[in-house]
Amino acid sequence: MHLITGATGNVGRPLVELLVAAGAPVRALSRDPEKAAAALPASVEAVRDGAEGPGTFPLEALEGVRTVFVNHAAVGDRTEALLRQAAEHGVRDVVLLSTAAALDEANPVGAHHRELERLVRESGLRWTALRPGVFHSNALAWAEGVRTDGTVRAPYGAARVTPVDERDIAAVAARALLDGLDGLGEGSALAGRTPVLSGPEQLSTEDQVRILGEALGRPVRFEELDPGAWRAGLVAAGVPEWVADGLAGHYARAAAHPVEVSPVVEEVTGRPPRPFAEWAAAHAAAFGGASAGEAPARR
Repeated sequence: MHLITGATGNVGRPLVELLVAAGAPVRALSRDPEKAAAALPASVEAVRDGAEGPGTFPLEALEGVRTVFVNHAAVGDRTEALLRQAAEHGVRDVVLLSTAAALDEANPVGAHHRELERLVRESGLRWTALRPGVFHSNALAWAEGVRTDGTVRAPYGAARVTPVDERDIAAVAARALLDGLDGLGEGSALAGRTPVLSGPEQLSTEDQVRILGEALGRPVRFEELDPGAWRAGLVAAGVPEWVADGLAGHYARAAAHPVEVSPVVEEVTGRPPRPFAEWAAAHAAAFGGASAGEAPARR
């Protein structure tokens, strides 16, 4: 049995679908199991995450579980409790959704995830910590501006990153979990590793805006924002200051030192990672366009 936290999220949902397609039993932990059950394949067992406080975790969720996917965004400050109780209840493998920011010693988001990776390493479980870079879906933050006046407003237009598709992150996580459940001895070939996951190409922010416009069939304008003003806007919108600092630092670094493409997705899945253009075409409706498979609106 695989226990998936964050099962209805951008990575969790395709991960669950891949595990189910492989014939694996899946349990989804959710604050709203009825809603999760409606959103996920019928064979998935959705259980309530009703525990409160950093030292608690619902033990019934771990019954019969052998592998766990940990998304800290879903588990929060109970990650250490989950790992401790997982080890006590016969779980063998854990896969952590970390971040490529962990490579940057000066990045507070990276420091936060390095601490999570430490907890995983010291859990007594076989572990893998996946380090994806910028998600394709991060571009959804631009959707309102594109719909309103066809403009993306962001800092560091020249920052070159390697956006990765959430489905590719899920595919690597699925391989690690399935190998951990079915394999013998050392388990997954990813065990004990912190692989960086990326898309197939380096793209600047301006490149992504151009590709988005191509998917929409109309120009999308890029407007460079002052980094300080952008950061202040994030904080005003409720983003914690340390997260805003981490995001600003990441793009500032990428402007000076472009992020490198990683081969891991293709090595693990046997196919190239999905390009941003494919994601943009599939999600064009969010930006006021016609998604892939639909006829574009006439103007």
